[in-house]
This record gives sequence, structure tokens and C-alpha cells, in this order.
Amino acid sequence: MEELQDLGEELVELAPDRLKKIDLPEDLRAAVRTAQRMTRHDEARRRQLQFIGRVMRDIEDPQPIRESLAALRGDSAEETGRLHRIERLRTALLADEGTLHGIAEAYPTVDLQRLRSLRRAALSEQEQGKAPRNYRAIFQFLKELEILGENATGKDQHEQG
Repeated sequence: MEELQDLGEELVELAPDRLKKIDLPEDLRAAVRTAQRMTRHDEARRRQLQFIGRVMRDIEDPQPIRESLAALRGDSAEETGRLHRIERLRTALLADEGTLHGIAEAYPTVDLQRLRSLRRAALSEQEQGKAPRNYRAIFQFLKELEILGENATGKDQHEQG
């Protein structure tokens, strides 16, 4: 029971945009939002957290919630591996512009012009010793591209099945 309440507390600590990414029953989501609006850590908030724990006990299988939280924290080995893959791809892209062709083959809808522009800007930043703003932007671009690619692949498989 305490473990479920701790899980609920972890949900309350999430930023609203991250909370939206987790599939939760509507009553639990409402309870978490209520707790998030409680700014003082007082008795009312403690009771709300207990209520969240009680709502979580009614959930048949809290494992998907645990896994979603782990993925958001970056705890899952799969998520860590994915981030490392993206980092390697970014490094390869900065080292060799020819990597763009591989990216275009893997993700036909990619905006190659934008990616080229980010690459040039990141290389320029490195030369000038500036903050790596575009270097980070490449990572975000590739991360979003991979997410879009996974979603499209999942839809294709679903439509075929």
C-alpha cells in the first residue's frame, strides 16, 4: 500500500506535460491534479496523497504506470539505449554529412534542409566555442524523428494486422 502511495506521490511531482504522457484512469488523474494545485505541504495535502494511494489500490495492474514513470525518469534500459543510439547518430552526423542519406532512407519524411542547417550551425558553434544550442537541437530533432518513425511503424503494423 505504501508503495502505491509513493508511486502516487511521484505522479504528483511530475510536470503537467509529463503527466499527460502517462495513461491514467480519469479519477486518478483528477486526484493527482488536485494534489498538484496544493502548494502548501500540510495536512490537506497529506490526506490527498493518501486518497491517491487509495485510488491506486483500485487499479487492477499499476505496472504500466510504473513503467511509464521509469521511462520518463530514463530508468528503463530500453529508453537509455534509445538515447544512446540518438547520441551516436548525432555524432556520426556531425562527423560526416553522408550520414544524412542514411537518415533520409530510414525516415523518408525528414526535413533534410533543416537538419543540414542545424548541422552547419552546430559545427560553427563548436569552432567558435559557443554554447552548444544547435548541438542540442539536433538531438531533439533526431529524438522527435525517431518517435514519429516509431508511431508510423506501429500504425502500419496495426493496419496490416
